[in-house]
Amino acid sequence: MQTNKSHHAVAAGYLGWTLDAFDFFVVTFMLDVLAQHFHVTKGHIINTLTITLFFRPAGAVIFGLLADRYGRRVPLMANVVYFSLIELLSGFSQTYTQFFILRALFGIGMGGEWGVGASLAMEQAPRKWRGVLSGILQSGYSCGYLLAALAARFVLPNPHLGWRWMFWLGALPALLALYIRFGVPESKAWEEHRAGTLREMRDAVRGHGATFAYLVLLMTFMMFLSHGTQDLYPDFLKESRHIAAKTVPAVIIIMNIGAIVGAVIFGQLSQRIGRRYSMIAAMMLSLATIPFWSFGGTLGLLMIAAFVMQMGVQGAWGIIPVHLNELAPDSVRGLIPGLAYQFGILIASPVNTIQHKLRDLFGYSWALAGFEIMTILVLTIVLLSGREEMGKSFHSGD
Repeated sequence: MQTNKSHHAVAAGYLGWTLDAFDFFVVTFMLDVLAQHFHVTKGHIINTLTITLFFRPAGAVIFGLLADRYGRRVPLMANVVYFSLIELLSGFSQTYTQFFILRALFGIGMGGEWGVGASLAMEQAPRKWRGVLSGILQSGYSCGYLLAALAARFVLPNPHLGWRWMFWLGALPALLALYIRFGVPESKAWEEHRAGTLREMRDAVRGHGATFAYLVLLMTFMMFLSHGTQDLYPDFLKESRHIAAKTVPAVIIIMNIGAIVGAVIFGQLSQRIGRRYSMIAAMMLSLATIPFWSFGGTLGLLMIAAFVMQMGVQGAWGIIPVHLNELAPDSVRGLIPGLAYQFGILIASPVNTIQHKLRDLFGYSWALAGFEIMTILVLTIVLLSGREEMGKSFHSGD
């Protein structure tokens, strides 16, 4: 019975994160299109990606507090409906200012989904399956990117559809709320450890300040790792490698298949050699791939390198849901993982702007390669300096 429950919870978290990521990444395929439509520079559209990332911590606080006070299911349903509505409205934007504000509001929804969905899933997952289920859950992000690439390939060029439909499709996740309502049970771990008041939750956070600070540091560089290898890569392929715009989505699809495979493989490996060493092993795979990923001269080589690069990047990321939830205090597990995750993205939110500026100084290839080499080296030090609680019980009496 517990396994069946965990499958529903993981499915809800996976689908929520998939659709959330789809809604974010559609913008990365339309930098030029949106800039032309709103009569602004491409840098202005990149700024809308930054503002989305900047507002994610607000969502983590709002929905995380609700999840620890009132349970995981209802806040998760509210979150899904909220970000679906904002995505729908984004497709109706008439001016750049309207679009910018809506992408900021979308950041609140995006920031709330991961923490609540991850805590709901991990609290119901059997301990022996946490690693692989964590990888499956996190791979939803890559699946969302893949779906955005498919939409860019088949929806965006369609003269009868166009860029607005890229956002209107993002309203469909609202239907996921029905599945959560009728198919997903409430977390027993939350019922056992729930905090009665906001003061109790505040005290729990204060009592684990060092752990929270470490998690924020870890997530900051994990965001540099993921967004630094994904967000501008479609633009890099077109501008630096001269890949045809219609071919770029194919590279991104291959890239995200590698990401999904890596998340599952390294998630399962973390059950054998531990969370931190599995993450380091995944990043070493990415480090070895950077010369081909950033300097490759043929379409075939770039496809293979992108596949392997994201195997490593998302292989490391696939362990994050279980690692953060095992380190979090029981009474604020809905808040702490998501809040650390989103504070990390707040600090890392200028990553796209930084890389775009580095491109002007050193060229696109060196901007991406140099940035990620330093990120991986720092992350390795951070992980070796930290700790883990693999297999920690989430239930009283276990």
